[in-house]
Amino acid sequence: MATTTSTTAGTAEEGPKSSNMRSLSRAMEVFAELQRAERPQRLSDLARNCGMSLPTTLRILRVLQDFGMVSQKDKSYRIGPAVLPAAKSFLENDPLAVAGRPVLQQLATQTGMSVSLHTRLGFERILVARVQGEAPMQYDLPLGKRLPLTRGAAGKILIAGATDAELKQVVAAAIASGHEEQGFTIEELKSRLPEPGCDYAYSANERVLGVLSVGVALTNRAGRANESMALNCPAEATTEEKIKANVPELRRAASRLSELLEGSVY
Repeated sequence: MATTTSTTAGTAEEGPKSSNMRSLSRAMEVFAELQRAERPQRLSDLARNCGMSLPTTLRILRVLQDFGMVSQKDKSYRIGPAVLPAAKSFLENDPLAVAGRPVLQQLATQTGMSVSLHTRLGFERILVARVQGEAPMQYDLPLGKRLPLTRGAAGKILIAGATDAELKQVVAAAIASGHEEQGFTIEELKSRLPEPGCDYAYSANERVLGVLSVGVALTNRAGRANESMALNCPAEATTEEKIKANVPELRRAASRLSELLEGSVY
């Protein structure tokens, strides 16, 4: 009798908790979709992209608005001002961002190329830090930008050597988030990845036309590659041979940053 009561009570308690977690997960999906968007999004677009009904999406947006995470204007929604304090705290306190900036600055000075630092978040990567090189890039890439793992040297190196099962997940996620077109296949992704045994990735005109890039991974204490560092340069200012000639310097910088992070709680 006591066992039955306990089980029933436990189920009753777990029900609301489970429902709350689903609601939180859905809210994070909507928030992430707004982060990916290049411009304010209409309710119908958000609902379709997130696979939710209009009423559910609207309820989520209203809650996010209450906390300043989302702003609305002219029936369109965008990220709200409440994210700025969180971003400031991250840039000032995160070991990767703090330790990475001087390393990136030194590498940019040595090579004359722009240097970027990325961290993996699920099936995407986030730009954590960036230092401009002598040849200015012809596009703006703000910190915190969600970027694909399927395009660009800094993304591809994070999935180099991944199993087919994981690559299938990467492909599905890239299509769902709008980074790749419908019909994108695992075979196409594999054709972009480094050859087996190669510890760096190279890209040309993949994510942005007219840009060449090489990237290497940073391994943490558990041996996982969750971060990457890349050299980027306009094609008009370099060649494939020249940018690849800087891979040894890129490796040394990545190794130096990995060593700095070993002494932190990162």
